[in-house]
Amino acid sequence: MKIGIMTSGGDCPGLNAVIRGAVLRGIKTYDHEFVGFLDGWRGVVDGECIGLPRHKVRGISKQGGTILGTSRTNPYDGPNGGPENIAATLARLGVDAVIAIGGEGTLAGARELTNAGLNIVGVPKTIDNDLDATDYSFGFDTAVQIATEAIDRLRTTGEAHHRCMIAEVMGRHVGWIALHAGMAAGAHAILIPEQKVSMEQVAAWVTEAYERGRAPLVVVAEGWVPEDEDKPWAERGVDAFGRPRLGGIGEHLAPELERMTGLETRATTLGHIQRGGVPSAYDRVLATRLGMASVDSVSDKRWGTMVALRGTEVVSVGFQEAVGNLKFVPQHRYDEAAVLFG
Repeated sequence: MKIGIMTSGGDCPGLNAVIRGAVLRGIKTYDHEFVGFLDGWRGVVDGECIGLPRHKVRGISKQGGTILGTSRTNPYDGPNGGPENIAATLARLGVDAVIAIGGEGTLAGARELTNAGLNIVGVPKTIDNDLDATDYSFGFDTAVQIATEAIDRLRTTGEAHHRCMIAEVMGRHVGWIALHAGMAAGAHAILIPEQKVSMEQVAAWVTEAYERGRAPLVVVAEGWVPEDEDKPWAERGVDAFGRPRLGGIGEHLAPELERMTGLETRATTLGHIQRGGVPSAYDRVLATRLGMASVDSVSDKRWGTMVALRGTEVVSVGFQEAVGNLKFVPQHRYDEAAVLFG
């Protein structure tokens, strides 16, 4: 069987480990042949790919980014898009199935294409850890480690200048990165999309910390919405899937907190730093296991499914389950962290 692999959406530590795990498993266990589509769905739509023999994936599991490139291309856009055109392209290339590595947008596209008759298996990729069908997704552990280290560094500057420091981290719909990094770094307030908090409450937490002799530290997810507002901060338009390009809530929050508390306040947006660099050991292992399991799913012709982590086991779930629900931070987890605020 000839299998095409693609990486789509935002880059993420661990993508190369998925590719390596899939290729090695497929060649050694099933004698499959592999090609890699370049730049996500764009490569699938345009039929641009490279061969993926065993030597091509040698040593890549420790590398960040993706050797195949990525994009936010919608597979239904353009003159070559849509299931009929893509099916014709795959047939021309002799590709029997596609392993789509991506997040909610990528897997939603894969679901529609599978419903139209294409042979696709998914691998979840989301730094935000927001897919409900899997307990953890690779890249999340690395992002939390990077964010925690950065926040630790911000704290020393805050303490030296007696400032309030705000760290904005990724988290479009859910606040898992903010929650974990904020707890690890000892934040005095953690603001996540699942919890609408008033500016007065945030200011109270900041003031309480300052009055105890601390330099207040606030961690905010990019998708957080203050209690008196109705949508997340987004000034950069929308992406190919029509989703707002988030970012900037920290800079929006800083002057307001400074006005309310009288404390000099500075904000830092970590942004793409969280996506970069080498994956953690945990993410390398998880990504490798998911890549290997995806080839098992292809070999068993489990089209329209995604591999997922449940407990310590890798299982197969339908795209509908994978795409239909987000994994929000439950109330009890936020309440645990809130005990530490102020």
